[in-house]
Amino acid sequence: MARAFYSDVLGLTEVPKPPVLAARGGVWFENGAVRFHLGVEMPFRPAAKAHPAFEVSDLAALEARLSERGFTVRPDDDLAGYRRFYVADPFGNRLEFLSVL
Repeated sequence: MARAFYSDVLGLTEVPKPPVLAARGGVWFENGAVRFHLGVEMPFRPAAKAHPAFEVSDLAALEARLSERGFTVRPDDDLAGYRRFYVADPFGNRLEFLSVL
């Protein structure tokens, strides 16, 4: 599920974890300068407040792609100079996406 969302929907490429870290579980993704690591924690509790923010070049296209796949996009206009929204990944973790106006 993580691979499908972060690779197929968000366009990040999965990269291998170093062998010493691979035994811990989780998965790593990259796209250009962006590096995103997902870990495994038990018991699991989604990050509902703390979150990463991704600046993207085509926010409208990403919003449409997320909506088409059934994800609820929550617009937010509280940051001057940016258009942004929040979405929860398949596990309930909060993600922010924004672009400069």
